[in-house]
Amino acid sequence: MSDTANYWAVTASADHALRGQREGIVQAGHGKDAPLRRMQPGDGVVIYSPRTTYPDGPPLQAFTLIGRVADGAPYQHDMGVTLMWRRSVVWQEARIAAIRPLLNELEITRGLTSWGMAFRYGLTKLSRADFAKIAKVNRAGFTGGQNSRRIARYGTCTKEEDLEAVFT
Repeated sequence: MSDTANYWAVTASADHALRGQREGIVQAGHGKDAPLRRMQPGDGVVIYSPRTTYPDGPPLQAFTLIGRVADGAPYQHDMGVTLMWRRSVVWQEARIAAIRPLLNELEITRGLTSWGMAFRYGLTKLSRADFAKIAKVNRAGFTGGQNSRRIARYGTCTKEEDLEAVFT
């Protein structure tokens, strides 16, 4: 991990994370540009998924993806109905990691009864130590990018219809 990098948690449902992984991108704050402009190439990013699907899917409460922000600036993408801001990310192979076992270990959630509030704004800055702990449980082997690779599967899930079986 770079000493100058920042580390971020983006809050997104697992189905949105899966789409972002497939496209090599991240969106935050329902497609707003301001959160993405805070990120810089080389920064670490994890996706925290409170639910399996947006907006009312079953609870998941897990870190679902981990990677690093790729070179380039945020850009707009036509979603058919509206333009959404995106940022390119190099996602790494990772396993889904439940947050509950980490609640007392992570600085951002330690001692909080309403720990979910830490992720309510869609983009949350993490300490380097918290990012390292999340990376360890994701078994992502985060190195800052040299060994990063985008994968075609999501945890043990290979098809969207498998989401329910994996996440329940």
